[in-house]
Amino acid sequence: MSGAGEAAKPLAVVTGAGGLIGHHLVHAAARWAPEWTVRGLTRADVDLTDGAAVRRLWRTFSPSLLLHCAALSRTGVCELNRAAARRANVEAAALLAELSADVPCVFLSSDQVFDGRKGWYRETDRINPLNVYGETKAEAERLVLANPKHSVVRTTLTAGRSPTGDRSFVEDMRLAWARGDSLTFFTDEFRCPISACASARAIWELVAARQPGLYHLAGAERLSRWEIGQLLSTLWPDVTPAMKPGSLRGFAGPPRPADLSLDCSKLQRLLSFPLPRFRDWIAQNPWRNDDSR
Repeated sequence: MSGAGEAAKPLAVVTGAGGLIGHHLVHAAARWAPEWTVRGLTRADVDLTDGAAVRRLWRTFSPSLLLHCAALSRTGVCELNRAAARRANVEAAALLAELSADVPCVFLSSDQVFDGRKGWYRETDRINPLNVYGETKAEAERLVLANPKHSVVRTTLTAGRSPTGDRSFVEDMRLAWARGDSLTFFTDEFRCPISACASARAIWELVAARQPGLYHLAGAERLSRWEIGQLLSTLWPDVTPAMKPGSLRGFAGPPRPADLSLDCSKLQRLLSFPLPRFRDWIAQNPWRNDDSR
């Protein structure tokens, strides 16, 4: 009987299942989306920039829902290879939006579509990306939202464990501190970080709400990078954190928006739980909690 029940469930495909949020969406489905059969796709399954391979795989699965999380998301890498960023972030999204024309699609975008000059951005605010990654996400958003069945969810700094151990900003910091590196955290750059497990739950609840559109998904508090670093420095007793405050004014790398805090009230109205504060995730000691993986 259980086998027949599983076969009767509609299929949801999650791209980027080897990454942070994609992995958590697959992992959390049994709890937050039991009505779906979920198939996660990684780079080992398909190269999303290979159009013919993607079309073949789509015909094989014929899913009833697409959650598109895969992306080339390292801003520095995108700056160095604009063509690769466009193939991964725009062209792949355009093809998947075309293939999912008759079913719901949720595309994960980024707070990097904004220039960071005002903060607490709403979905109705004008976008003005400062870097290549933000530009590609903004272009893909327009393509996806051309279909009224489809949704775009703009995410932010996301914490948690990934399958490879190096896909979240939290993992990056832990690895750097474990190597003995000293990190500089800007006191004048602000974000609203959130855990991957909370993000996955929110996305599944958005799917269940059946109200497609554009949404912001982030944590409930605005923190500077320095405040984030201070909170993270308490997380691992086996690591000695070396850190110092800095300012965006002295940064010589790719453009960095100063304040990408997001107003998430539109999405919050659809959710059964309050979007959490980052410090509450820290207080739960998530590195010992399997739910954070």
